[in-house]
Amino acid sequence: MADKLILPKAGGALYDYVAGTTAPIVAPKGSFTSRIAFSAAHVVCDPFAGTDPLNHPAIDWDDTLAYRRHLWSLGLSVAEAMDTAQRGMGLKWEQAKELIKRSLAEANSVGGKVASGAGTDHLAPGPNVTLEDVEAAYEEQCSFIEGHGGQIILMASRALAACAKTADDYERVYGRILRQTSKPVILHWLGEMFDPALAGYWGSSDFNEAMETCLRVIRANPDKVDGIKISLLDADKEIQMRRLLPEGVVMYTGDDFNYPELIRGDEQGYSHALLGIFDAIAPVAAAALEALDRGDMAQYDALFEPTIALSRHIFQKPTYAYKTGIVFMAYLNGHQKHFRMIAGAESSRSIVHLSELFVLADKAGLLVQPELAVQRMKRVLALSGIE
Repeated sequence: MADKLILPKAGGALYDYVAGTTAPIVAPKGSFTSRIAFSAAHVVCDPFAGTDPLNHPAIDWDDTLAYRRHLWSLGLSVAEAMDTAQRGMGLKWEQAKELIKRSLAEANSVGGKVASGAGTDHLAPGPNVTLEDVEAAYEEQCSFIEGHGGQIILMASRALAACAKTADDYERVYGRILRQTSKPVILHWLGEMFDPALAGYWGSSDFNEAMETCLRVIRANPDKVDGIKISLLDADKEIQMRRLLPEGVVMYTGDDFNYPELIRGDEQGYSHALLGIFDAIAPVAAAALEALDRGDMAQYDALFEPTIALSRHIFQKPTYAYKTGIVFMAYLNGHQKHFRMIAGAESSRSIVHLSELFVLADKAGLLVQPELAVQRMKRVLALSGIE
């Protein structure tokens, strides 16, 4: 049933919006098979822990794991302890270890698929950090994940970006780590728009030079690399690299701007998915991928098309603040009881931004319980003086 809201525009003007006119998309039962699709999943904070939210944030484990069960029920896989979970931006390695351990146990109990981020975030970049320090930090995290039976997503390292002098340094570190892993890993090339500390990764600010370094790492260790996720928000660069990957190594799109076309692919191949936006659009993503299985490209396009404007809005600059929009969607859809985030990140987006997000989600059929979403949107508006 439609309901009216008073929403703000930039500058303070208000307007009426009638919500609930687009029917929510219901994901089909069963799972899709033509693509692998990981959703990078967020964490739910515990607002009643009474701890310092900036330095000692607390996690609501029940709701955090319940959301992962929701993703698995739709046929999606979970990319755990990644930047969507505020890794390195609120979520510390000690908490990430607990999250990874619990998520792997939960996945085993329900038959879900999960891969977990291994990085060096417990090693603070600094002038005295060496390549040996970076290697030891990677080894610690990789050992923990594989020790619990998990697959590794080898995340980009701020410490490596800070201490590496040449492309050879990247090849040395990645080569050493890959030689030690027992199962193929997913590499992750995270662009500086997601994390400014990763500028010039792979030893160059030139894409082609950086790509060649990354490809040399993959070609030297083809049996140790399942695939690579690149998050550069540039479809042409992803396609260029996708066509150069060795046989058996796949591309996972991390492009939250252009994912429909990249997953659809072309005559020379396609990308699988490892996306933060799939956390927010999970039912539509599952329905679209099921349509792809059936070869119904018109339905695939019709489902994904309205989500593009939403995703580009959520991931607008500063891109690293996208987690706020992801968690806001979970709150609107009843997957958590509050709109609070670890490290207080709920304040990273304005009420104008959140209001436009609400409208775009409504139009895309992503408010699964429209009346609940309206009720919760009104609560958030009231906190900004709009009643």
